[in-house]
Amino acid sequence: MIPFSVLDLAPVTEGSDAAQAFRNTLDLAQLAERLGYRRYWLAEHHNMPGIASAATAVLIGHVAGGTSTIRVGAGGIMLPNHAPLQVAEAFGTLASLYPGRIDLGLGRAPGTDQPTAQALRRYVDSADAFPQDVLELLGYFEPARPGQPVRAVPGAGVEVPVWLLGSSLFSATLAARLGLPFAFASHFAPEARDEALSLYRRDFRPSARLPQPYAMLGINVVGADSDAQARRLFTTQQQSFVNLRRGRPGLIPPPLDDIESFWEPPEKQMVERALACAVVGDADTVKDGIEAFLAHHRPDELLITANIFEHAARRHSFEIAAAVRAGLA
Repeated sequence: MIPFSVLDLAPVTEGSDAAQAFRNTLDLAQLAERLGYRRYWLAEHHNMPGIASAATAVLIGHVAGGTSTIRVGAGGIMLPNHAPLQVAEAFGTLASLYPGRIDLGLGRAPGTDQPTAQALRRYVDSADAFPQDVLELLGYFEPARPGQPVRAVPGAGVEVPVWLLGSSLFSATLAARLGLPFAFASHFAPEARDEALSLYRRDFRPSARLPQPYAMLGINVVGADSDAQARRLFTTQQQSFVNLRRGRPGLIPPPLDDIESFWEPPEKQMVERALACAVVGDADTVKDGIEAFLAHHRPDELLITANIFEHAARRHSFEIAAAVRAGLA
């Protein structure tokens, strides 16, 4: 049975705050654990009022501490924002506290706008140094050698699965070369998905970390009791994308009855391209959409995200997706 996992941005909705977002995140993670999801990943974003997962490692610890079996990790840590040693120490700590349950996904983008990126980055060309930083980070997880001048404490010798994340061919190529699992962000940037997946599988080199290629694909799934209700819930995500492109990111907005009155035709086209990997509807529609997606792309794992305004509706959507997975068995 193909594993389903969860990607959470700890959304901060209008009329709420970060503290409530964190309570919702833990509640959703506990539900995901009961429903049989394999992983619960959190994403690093900065200077975005509607996303509360900026201190990603801290929030991972909160979720791991409130659950018992589900894997918890970063989808991902934006490595250009951090020194590899500090990332190794943070995730070495998490993996020591919650052995066998912590994942580390690495991204090459800053996860924010340009001014904030400049405030975060360790040096101007840090994204260009991504391959070297990944190798350095992987080295810190190896058992410490006698006389090694710098080691991650904790971290050295600690088992932390490392993934590469991406929305282009760059990380697919690097993941294949290094023999690492790969997650493609088709939930918001699907255009290079098929080429990246093919390249990764074709060029994969087995490593001590992974004997054969393992690819996870992101997908938006918004399930509800009717297709019309689900389409209305999905307008929250559509508005968020338009607001971001307008340079006005804010709190997560409530759904709209008429999305057509909100956007201009070019904005609609942009959103439809970006969110092309979306399954929106009732249980039958979600089942058909997920089955078609799996049959066409053959991922090893599915990473599901749902940017839904009401927490109860978000919970229900993940329940619908879990029932689809159970039916696939």
